Amino acid sequence: MKRSSDAWVATQFTLAGVVWGASFLFIALALEGLSPAQVATGRTLFGAITLGLIALVTRDRLPRSKAVWAHLTLLSVTFAVIPYLLFSWAQQFVASGVASIFNATTPIMTALIAGLAFRIESLTREQRLGIAVGLVGVVVIIGPWQGFEPGAGGIVPYLALLGATACYGFSLSYMRRFLGDTGLSAIMISFVMIGLAAVWMLLLTPLIGAGPVQLTPTVVIAIVLLGALGTGLAYAWNQNVIRAWGPTRAATVTYISPPVGVLLGVLILGETLVWNEPVGAALVILGVLLAQRRVRLFGRDRRRTLPD
Repeated sequence: MKRSSDAWVATQFTLAGVVWGASFLFIALALEGLSPAQVATGRTLFGAITLGLIALVTRDRLPRSKAVWAHLTLLSVTFAVIPYLLFSWAQQFVASGVASIFNATTPIMTALIAGLAFRIESLTREQRLGIAVGLVGVVVIIGPWQGFEPGAGGIVPYLALLGATACYGFSLSYMRRFLGDTGLSAIMISFVMIGLAAVWMLLLTPLIGAGPVQLTPTVVIAIVLLGALGTGLAYAWNQNVIRAWGPTRAATVTYISPPVGVLLGVLILGETLVWNEPVGAALVILGVLLAQRRVRLFGRDRRRTLPD
């Protein structure tokens, strides 16, 4: 039974990484018939429905504390509304594979914000080096020496992608700081966050996302999969992995998503890779390894991790 359970956890770990890597393909396909705001709305809506059904089956209870609702309301904006809009908007100009590589900077942003803004933990020398190496990798991916094509958004789409991962980093640090001991299940926290995000997007879309809608079979399938899998089931799978393996080991899912995103972009969308993109991606992954303290270069660091 133990082996079967471990195998199922490993399967969920792999599925979450693959789905999150495929999410950038789904966004690209959905953008063929929807505006960025409409993509974000569909994503949160189908994600909320999926997480709600899971919460219903598991009979999880809704939060009762007003403070918890306030925290989740803020997180619904910083963890979903803003980054989903930024990723969808940026992918009008940036290849899906590149977007998946940028998404891998989330652990770097989390380490930076957790250490400097929330003071959850002091940054070790490896973590500071990892942040620097990751940022160098981002610059290499952007390739500013190549110039920017007219009408392609310039550097702004790349800054939007970094803004999205910074939102993830802030949100993950905020959750650790303020929602670490609520007694709520991770599924319920995710459901409330995504559910509130769906409400905000339904209210915002007529204002910022009005436009023609072309619901081809490809667009419909892409937005449903993006929401139900990428914003629904993958959250549940990841939370199960965290419970079984712990957050540090579970965070290695970051290494699965970029190659999946790049491979799908090349095979399905016909995207091409320039030399600086895989080189920059390698630097980003090295930065993540250092930021997550999986590589030790300076021996044992005596700095103390601050309590949550």
